[in-house]
Amino acid sequence: MIEVKVPSPGESVSEVEIASWLVSDGDYVEADQEVAELDSDKATLALPADEAGVISLKAEEGDAVEVGQVIATIDTDAKAPEGGGGKSEKKEAAPEAKPAKEAPKESAPQKEAAPQASAEKESQKPQKESYASGAASPAARKILDEKGMKPEEVKGTGRDGRITKDDAVKAEASMGTPTASERPVERKRMSSLRRKLAQRLVSVKNETAMLTTFNEVDMKPIFDLRAQHKEAFKEKHGVSLGFMSFFTKAVTRALKEFPQVNSMIDGDELVSYDYADVSIAVSGPKGLMVPVLRNAEQMSFAGIEKEIKRLAIRVRDGEITLDEMTGGTFTITNGGVFGSMLSTPIINPPQSAILGMHNIVERPVAIDGKIDVRPIMYVALSYDHRVIDGRESVGFLVAVKEALENPQELLMGGDDVVKRALEI
Repeated sequence: MIEVKVPSPGESVSEVEIASWLVSDGDYVEADQEVAELDSDKATLALPADEAGVISLKAEEGDAVEVGQVIATIDTDAKAPEGGGGKSEKKEAAPEAKPAKEAPKESAPQKEAAPQASAEKESQKPQKESYASGAASPAARKILDEKGMKPEEVKGTGRDGRITKDDAVKAEASMGTPTASERPVERKRMSSLRRKLAQRLVSVKNETAMLTTFNEVDMKPIFDLRAQHKEAFKEKHGVSLGFMSFFTKAVTRALKEFPQVNSMIDGDELVSYDYADVSIAVSGPKGLMVPVLRNAEQMSFAGIEKEIKRLAIRVRDGEITLDEMTGGTFTITNGGVFGSMLSTPIINPPQSAILGMHNIVERPVAIDGKIDVRPIMYVALSYDHRVIDGRESVGFLVAVKEALENPQELLMGGDDVVKRALEI
């Protein structure tokens, strides 16, 4: 007999939640077979069986369990069931006994069926013969039909409890319901990841001096570059030349110019970083994840696009690890993919700033004294005012804007080396 204990997902995680059991109590499991999915406040991890045997579950789905806690045992002396199927003999015998116990219940409703049907007929007779005893008058019924209401939902004040026209008119005002159709409500326990995210978002608002500054970016230069080189770029590297590589390069450049933005508070100390580990917000099946591009300041356009694609696939498939989502120094989030025009993104703690991208809309702008239509994106920088002053925050966002509006010169080193910068 061996114990199945909760493994540690990371140094800062002391508790996880059993998201789902992938086996049932009494199943025969093979060695290395995944038996459960565990949710931490950072990611979901699979729990494999160390040895083969019959498993006995000691915790339920949705339970919060501590790291090191025993949540199941495996009887390694049990033999595998003949013919496979992964079930123990004890487990498979159980369903056969259930029908015998439940069989007497089948006959019970049959005895009551006739009286019940007779009672229903009797209850309908007064309504057919007259509109008294809770039935609606013809005028009242017409009003109730128009409102989508049933006579049973209205208390009659007329003789013998009949529903009058006045009762029907007042029913809507008293009940406040325009329809009698069902309005289902679903309640389910929030996942550990969602609960932790909720706590973190509230704590950020309460524990930081968060402000947001805005600007706008003329995306035409990037549009022109992509139109000119995207086919060659994709053929060479196997990924598309997207906007994220331009924004990541613009951010890492601005972080060098304004290192205060690449800092964070640790107790009474201010920690600044000489490297840029950029967190990229990615929407996944379990919610928003923020995998990290390590040393993004050293990465090429192709390297950034490939790494973002790799991490996004891992988020989508639920394979992202805790290590891949921790340690970021700055975050980029793109609400534009969902159609957001403008927002105030919330800082990803313990970081001090986050850049929000938005949708691109053709807008009339003044260019050299003339009106022209350009693809414009609004950008937002939310920052912790305890760490970053207004000069640094505004200057940082302006530096990002300048780089995006002049990518050939500021991000690629000039017109003559664009192809070299894109590695094509």
